[in-house]
Amino acid sequence: MSEFEFLDGQLHAEGVPLSKIAEEYGTPTFVYSKASIVTAYENFQAAFSGHDHQICYAVKANSNLGILSLLASMGSGFDIVSGGELQRVLKAGGEAAKVVFSGVGKQAWEIELAIEKGIGCFNLESDSELNLVNEIAARLNKIAAISVRVNPDVDAKTHPYTATGLKENKFGVSAREAVAIYRRAAKLSNIEIQGIDYHIGSQITDISPLVDSLAHILELVDELETMNISLSHIDVGGGIGITYKDEQSINIDEYASAILQTLGDHGQKLLFEPGRYIVGNAGILLSRVVTIKQNDNKKFAVVDAAMNDLIRPALYQSWQRIENIEQSSGPRDSYDVVGPICESADFLGKNRELPLCKGDLVAVYSSGAYGFVMSSNYNSRNRAAELLVSGTDIHCIRQRESFADQIRLESIPGDD
Repeated sequence: MSEFEFLDGQLHAEGVPLSKIAEEYGTPTFVYSKASIVTAYENFQAAFSGHDHQICYAVKANSNLGILSLLASMGSGFDIVSGGELQRVLKAGGEAAKVVFSGVGKQAWEIELAIEKGIGCFNLESDSELNLVNEIAARLNKIAAISVRVNPDVDAKTHPYTATGLKENKFGVSAREAVAIYRRAAKLSNIEIQGIDYHIGSQITDISPLVDSLAHILELVDELETMNISLSHIDVGGGIGITYKDEQSINIDEYASAILQTLGDHGQKLLFEPGRYIVGNAGILLSRVVTIKQNDNKKFAVVDAAMNDLIRPALYQSWQRIENIEQSSGPRDSYDVVGPICESADFLGKNRELPLCKGDLVAVYSSGAYGFVMSSNYNSRNRAAELLVSGTDIHCIRQRESFADQIRLESIPGDD
């Protein structure tokens, strides 16, 4: 699904050599492939073409306006977890009616904004949240559509930080609590019950927990039906993993077949919340080697990207492929690829066999999801630029931050 390939010995983003990008825009820079995003979205759409469904892209994966605008133009809905993400979606041309609002800590102003803008549905996480949504909807003289996020207590078999479907996780409510919330919601005049929601985690590479979760949810759907609470949609969340190293990623057609087979005669519309699946492999982080250093037998390639740009290796101990953008038959050595930040956790990859010299450019693959969105100004570093490549065209969808940008909202007492 990636559109990053070696042509004439040099790594290209679609039709553009990465060396040209580095020369014109500098490093570190996130580079995204439009074709890769479009292909992933269209493959997902095609897999479920035989059943009423809506893709609601998970904005948290990559919230750049350029990416959101592209997805909105293809008809995508959006899964948001904050008022800020809602504002981004609307700014990018997304339809409020195709937005689902997830998250355990929705604030009153966010709920009010979402109701005023006419979002499609709130994914409720607690009984108290139902009270808050109802109160605000009543004050605004509006009807708020809701689903309840149910925790199916299924192990997603993923990193513990990205597992969300177990009873010890903060997300969702138990099936028993969900029934009570639905029954109370059915009596509220400013609430419209629409669906049910679940999401068990991310970077899932095994279909079985996804199918098991749906089976649990369908039991609850049927139980609610006996109480005259009919649901129009089932939101199965996201979480489909991608290939970073040697993972056997889920085949989208096999996933669709398994989901639809499990769904059986249930006719509810399906909502999906893919994020990483759409953009993860569509991006790389381009960086330059600042220096090569050696401590005893350990070699380090110090690059100008760091954990403030891409925190996944430090936070999740994740592995992402790293390559010199120039194909070389020269000698390879084992390097820890590290950044200049004053933290031992500042690394992008350890023990990588690479042909490297000072000044070389490297690409950190699969950086389209949870890359820039999790970046920071730690060590007062400017955040990277973001580019979207389409064929031979380069679109700068976020300029590189400057020091002036960093301190724009700060002040020294007495200087005002």
